[in-house]
Amino acid sequence: MPWMILVVAGLLEIGWAVGLKHSEGLTRFWPAVLTLAAMVASMWLLAVAVRSLPVGTAYAVWTGIGTVGTAVVGILVLGEPATLIRVACIGLIVAGIAGLKIVS
Repeated sequence: MPWMILVVAGLLEIGWAVGLKHSEGLTRFWPAVLTLAAMVASMWLLAVAVRSLPVGTAYAVWTGIGTVGTAVVGILVLGEPATLIRVACIGLIVAGIAGLKIVS
Protein backbone atom coordinates (compact mmCIF):
# COMPACT_ATOMS: atom_id res chain seq x y z
CA MET A 1 0.00 0.00 0.00
CA PRO A 2 2.78 2.55 0.68
CA TRP A 3 3.95 2.21 -2.92
CA MET A 4 0.45 2.95 -4.25
CA ILE A 5 0.24 5.99 -1.99
CA LEU A 6 3.61 7.12 -3.31
CA VAL A 7 2.47 6.71 -6.92
CA VAL A 8 -0.63 8.83 -6.25
CA ALA A 9 1.59 11.44 -4.58
CA GLY A 10 3.79 11.44 -7.69
CA LEU A 11 0.79 11.84 -9.99
CA LEU A 12 -0.38 14.80 -7.90
CA GLU A 13 3.11 16.25 -8.28
CA ILE A 14 2.62 16.14 -12.04
CA GLY A 15 -0.69 17.92 -11.53
CA TRP A 16 0.76 20.75 -9.51
CA ALA A 17 3.77 21.17 -11.77
CA VAL A 18 1.52 21.52 -14.81
CA GLY A 19 -0.81 23.65 -12.70
CA LEU A 20 1.97 26.18 -12.21
CA LYS A 21 1.97 26.70 -15.97
CA HIS A 22 -1.82 27.01 -16.23
CA SER A 23 -2.11 29.28 -13.20
CA GLU A 24 0.45 31.60 -14.81
CA GLY A 25 2.68 31.62 -11.74
CA LEU A 26 -0.24 31.35 -9.28
CA THR A 27 -1.79 34.57 -10.60
CA ARG A 28 -5.06 33.02 -11.87
CA PHE A 29 -7.32 32.26 -8.92
CA TRP A 30 -8.96 28.88 -9.63
CA PRO A 31 -5.98 27.29 -11.34
CA ALA A 32 -3.85 28.51 -8.41
CA VAL A 33 -6.28 27.03 -5.87
CA LEU A 34 -6.19 23.65 -7.65
CA THR A 35 -2.40 23.80 -7.94
CA LEU A 36 -1.97 24.54 -4.23
CA ALA A 37 -4.45 21.78 -3.30
CA ALA A 38 -2.47 19.30 -5.42
CA MET A 39 0.76 20.46 -3.74
CA VAL A 40 -0.63 19.92 -0.26
CA ALA A 41 -2.15 16.54 -1.12
CA SER A 42 1.04 15.38 -2.85
CA MET A 43 3.26 16.32 0.09
CA TRP A 44 0.85 14.79 2.60
CA LEU A 45 0.75 11.50 0.70
CA LEU A 46 4.55 11.53 0.46
CA ALA A 47 4.67 11.99 4.23
CA VAL A 48 2.32 9.03 4.67
CA ALA A 49 4.41 6.86 2.34
CA VAL A 50 7.69 7.57 4.15
CA ARG A 51 6.24 6.12 7.33
CA SER A 52 6.85 2.71 5.74
CA LEU A 53 9.37 3.32 2.95
CA PRO A 54 12.97 4.52 3.14
CA VAL A 55 12.88 8.30 2.82
CA GLY A 56 15.66 8.46 0.22
CA THR A 57 13.97 5.93 -2.01
CA ALA A 58 10.50 7.41 -1.56
CA TYR A 59 11.67 10.93 -2.29
CA ALA A 60 13.63 9.86 -5.36
CA VAL A 61 10.67 7.89 -6.73
CA TRP A 62 8.25 10.75 -5.97
CA THR A 63 10.39 13.33 -7.74
CA GLY A 64 11.10 10.88 -10.57
CA ILE A 65 7.40 10.30 -11.20
CA GLY A 66 6.86 14.04 -11.14
CA THR A 67 9.80 14.73 -13.44
CA VAL A 68 8.99 12.06 -16.01
CA GLY A 69 5.26 12.73 -15.91
CA THR A 70 5.68 16.47 -16.26
CA ALA A 71 8.12 16.04 -19.14
CA VAL A 72 5.73 13.67 -20.91
CA VAL A 73 2.77 16.03 -20.40
CA GLY A 74 4.95 18.84 -21.73
CA ILE A 75 5.70 16.85 -24.86
CA LEU A 76 2.24 15.35 -25.46
CA VAL A 77 -0.01 18.20 -24.31
CA LEU A 78 1.99 21.42 -24.27
CA GLY A 79 3.89 20.90 -27.53
CA GLU A 80 7.38 20.87 -26.04
CA PRO A 81 10.10 19.27 -28.19
CA ALA A 82 10.62 15.49 -28.05
CA THR A 83 14.26 15.34 -29.08
CA LEU A 84 16.09 12.03 -29.00
CA ILE A 85 18.36 13.12 -26.16
CA ARG A 86 15.40 14.38 -24.12
CA VAL A 87 13.50 11.11 -24.53
CA ALA A 88 16.67 9.14 -23.72
CA CYS A 89 17.17 11.13 -20.51
CA ILE A 90 13.55 10.50 -19.52
CA GLY A 91 14.22 6.81 -20.10
CA LEU A 92 17.22 6.97 -17.76
CA ILE A 93 15.06 8.50 -15.04
CA VAL A 94 12.50 5.71 -15.50
CA ALA A 95 15.29 3.14 -15.23
CA GLY A 96 16.46 4.75 -12.00
CA ILE A 97 12.97 4.70 -10.52
CA ALA A 98 12.57 1.04 -11.46
CA GLY A 99 15.94 0.23 -9.95
CA LEU A 100 15.06 1.92 -6.67
CA LYS A 101 11.76 0.03 -6.54
CA ILE A 102 13.52 -3.30 -7.17
CA VAL A 103 16.09 -2.83 -4.41
CA SER A 104 13.66 -1.42 -1.82
